[in-house]
Amino acid sequence: MNKIHFTLMLAGALFLNACNARKPSAKDNDSPTKSAAYFGEDPPGLIPKLFDPEIVSPEGLFEGGKFTPDGKEYFFTKKNGKYKERTSFVIRYENGSWGNETETKLRWSRFSKGGDTLYAGNKYKTRTYTGWSEYKSLGTPFSDKLIMGISFSDNGTSYFDEIEFDESGKPDTVGAISYSRLINGKYEPRQKMGKEVNTGTWLAHPHIAPDESYLLWDVRREDGYGGSDIYISFRAKDGSWVPAINMGAQINTVLSESGARVTDDGKYLFFTRGQWEVKEDGTRNWVGKSYWVDAKIIENLRPKE
Repeated sequence: MNKIHFTLMLAGALFLNACNARKPSAKDNDSPTKSAAYFGEDPPGLIPKLFDPEIVSPEGLFEGGKFTPDGKEYFFTKKNGKYKERTSFVIRYENGSWGNETETKLRWSRFSKGGDTLYAGNKYKTRTYTGWSEYKSLGTPFSDKLIMGISFSDNGTSYFDEIEFDESGKPDTVGAISYSRLINGKYEPRQKMGKEVNTGTWLAHPHIAPDESYLLWDVRREDGYGGSDIYISFRAKDGSWVPAINMGAQINTVLSESGARVTDDGKYLFFTRGQWEVKEDGTRNWVGKSYWVDAKIIENLRPKE
């Protein structure tokens, strides 16, 4: 068995089984209470609200982050002010309350359904008795192009973006959303989605529903509201994808919206809203904030069959 095939089989097992590698402890049952979930913030309705909890944003430098599936850890980033470079943190719920934030090297990660594997682009880590393993490559078909966003359905099918660079090193503005099915422990070659999804420029950050009934992603299109907008496509009964739907003026604005994802409990849709600012030296700096909205907004857009 060659090394690549072994790696893929290992990755496939991680995706499907989400095995728990941590040593059990009394704290494993210490889940956030209803009042502590989402840091006690009042939940949003069908109009997006800024997600800016005081516990992670006392200086107003919080950008956004992700909870682990059990809701007991939150990985987030800060930038600007005393953080000249984007800095990552984690805060944990232990002994009945949220603790203090600590810096971490983990950034922009997505977690497996069980929370013991995390993915960053075309690499992954597994949780161990002492923390997290080193990054490992997902191998083919994920390693041949740059991936910013990757998402997995419950059956292991992966949806991911791809960016290529020209001879001068500039990124390809078009991009594409592809998918790869897990078949007998091995991922098939990437399959680009059709024009229902792959229309426009800067296609990125796909999020697939656990049952693959809908796909979220961000893209710049002529019918958009400004910069990048968040779109959704639903899967028809025959397995085809219906033409993309712009999620509307409540979600999308003249700014750029991106990175949409639904929480593991299925209750809320989170996304980022912001813009690129040009500094005096000509460099660009992304300034964005996290927003959330009731996930019922998705069902309100679903075509009636």
